[in-house]
Amino acid sequence: MALDTSTPAVTAGVVRDGVLLAERVTQDGRKHGELLMPGVQAACAEAGVRLPELDAIVVGAGPGPFTGLRVGMVTAAALGDALGVPVHGVCSLDAIAAVTPCEGNLLVATDARRREVYWAAYDGPEAHDGAGEGVRRLTGPHVGAAESIGVADLHVVAAAGTMADRFGLPVAGPATPTPLGLVAVAALHGVPGPLEPLYLRRPDAVPPGERKKVTP
Repeated sequence: MALDTSTPAVTAGVVRDGVLLAERVTQDGRKHGELLMPGVQAACAEAGVRLPELDAIVVGAGPGPFTGLRVGMVTAAALGDALGVPVHGVCSLDAIAAVTPCEGNLLVATDARRREVYWAAYDGPEAHDGAGEGVRRLTGPHVGAAESIGVADLHVVAAAGTMADRFGLPVAGPATPTPLGLVAVAALHGVPGPLEPLYLRRPDAVPPGERKKVTP
């Protein structure tokens, strides 16, 4: 089972041996919590797979906004614990790059709000002779203004992701992470490491400070 809530797309899909059996994607950045588990259950039903039959959970670990990303990470951790299966956290930008055809370096960028983007750059397949290693990240993930990214210096020839149209480059690949991309990245990493979200910056919400003392 592959999950991602790093963008407004709430994604759940079942993949077996590199084949997508079922997928549910709902676009609503304000309802990650309400939509994710129904998507998981619908994807399992369509694939003819019961939750206890899953071998692993793969989840996009961001970068992404705090609230939405946390929904996917917590859900994946809970499923893994309940089912007794490993949980693989992978960079969501890597998952987009993994299924984006590009004859050269690729830029992947998604919306970070505040007029900024989350982004990373990847090398083209010729950099490693198509040896089945998948794309490799050259730099990132970072967060910043789109205009601050040195596209020419990175030698990128195309862009993918929800903010791909901001750079004057050909747009290639999916706008959001796909189940196939998530699983492909997890397969490259092998044994899962600690499940840690890539927030890249602090959440807007902060604990309240001490109350000011009022003297008569």
